[in-house]
Amino acid sequence: MRRLALMFLLPASAALGGCLAKTVVDVATAPVRAVSKGVDLATTRQSEADEKRGREIRRREERLAKLERDYEKQLDDCEDGDRRACDDARDTYAEMQQIIPSIPYEPEED
Repeated sequence: MRRLALMFLLPASAALGGCLAKTVVDVATAPVRAVSKGVDLATTRQSEADEKRGREIRRREERLAKLERDYEKQLDDCEDGDRRACDDARDTYAEMQQIIPSIPYEPEED
């Protein structure tokens, strides 16, 4: 009977030893993993910053294009004698002048 118990206990103790070793490793590396995850969340990668900048530039370009369309319509109405359209065109032009410097210049390729 004693031999039978030893036959089951030896493999079980070896299996438990592996589990304990893994647990010890997991506990020892947990603080390192937590800190590295926090640093990763706190920092912005260059590619993420570039993407964000690109989205912001596209947003400004789209806004400028809309303002230019509105400005053209307002100028047409202004030329037809609509004073309010003249005032709106002046305001739209001022907003366009504020946005233009924030859009990077891209030279045309030949």
